[in-house]
Amino acid sequence: MTEPTPNLARLRQAIQAMTRLAEQEAGMERWFSEGKAILADLIAHDDWLPAAFAAPGPTYRQYLLHCDPLERFSVVSFVWGPGQRTPVHNHLVWGLVGMLRGEEVSTTMHRDGPGRPLRPGQVDRLRPGEVIAVAPGLEDMHMVENALPDAASISIHVYGGNIGAIRRHVFDPATGEARPFVSGYSLPIMPNLWDRSLELA
Repeated sequence: MTEPTPNLARLRQAIQAMTRLAEQEAGMERWFSEGKAILADLIAHDDWLPAAFAAPGPTYRQYLLHCDPLERFSVVSFVWGPGQRTPVHNHLVWGLVGMLRGEEVSTTMHRDGPGRPLRPGQVDRLRPGEVIAVAPGLEDMHMVENALPDAASISIHVYGGNIGAIRRHVFDPATGEARPFVSGYSLPIMPNLWDRSLELA
């Protein structure tokens, strides 16, 4: 059985709307309202994500779907296989997280001082169609894991920068020690949003 052709027009339209928002030099508050609405509309439909950008691997995957040419925002799909989780990490830019398939659990972590264990804070369980925001600052440290024991989970993230090229930090849960990291991306390609030949045929 052949895989259905993804409805890339839906992703293209969302990215065009986000680009218009970036062109207006929108601040974080507008991204958290207008950008959130764009993302919520995108994840309300599950017919557009190409299979290559939804594939789990031996560790969680971060696939780049689009990066604004001026790196004002990026759109990525995160894919977790059963039992997979991120390390405790920060972002240093604002972000929006929308659940497309499955469920994930995000646990905010807090540092109480040098050499002390990280302390878990708010726990959010994200289900399909839901969108949450992350912001730089005191609450910008969390761990994310697949909530399903027997299936992959996929969320779509929008960040206020090229998230795969930002020097961020991972944290040792036992000591709170920060270590710099740059996440990169799990594939060297992006979906081709601009070949409209199938749509126009």
